[in-house]
Amino acid sequence: MNGSGYEMGNTTTVGDVEAKLSGGRDQVVHARRLVSATLGRDHPLHDDCVLLTSEIATNAVVHSRSGDGGEFTVTVTFPRGRVRVCVQDEGSANPPCAGHSIPNGSSGRGLPLLDALSARWGMVREAGRNKVWFEIACV
Repeated sequence: MNGSGYEMGNTTTVGDVEAKLSGGRDQVVHARRLVSATLGRDHPLHDDCVLLTSEIATNAVVHSRSGDGGEFTVTVTFPRGRVRVCVQDEGSANPPCAGHSIPNGSSGRGLPLLDALSARWGMVREAGRNKVWFEIACV
């Protein structure tokens, strides 16, 4: 057991996990690793949760003030038989919106992926900050 309340590489979670990361693009990998370590690679939702975390963390650093020298927070919780991941950024001039992906393009797929893979997802905007979250039901 490590100090953050979860066992590495095990599907047994002990409690909620939260990490504050600097807003650089290189920190998205740390968000993915946090979710991966929290769930464990054998967890049936591992791959979808890591992919969706990557998408919303990338959006936080690309489209918000988090990417301009700020921070973002990743939280993993386990409400009622689900896995919930939330990324809070430092805000943007406009709320997040679904983009349009261009074939062979490198953007515009994050929010459509949330629609396709999660049971539910949403966005909360308070004081200019954005919280984007998703939930996937445990099988």
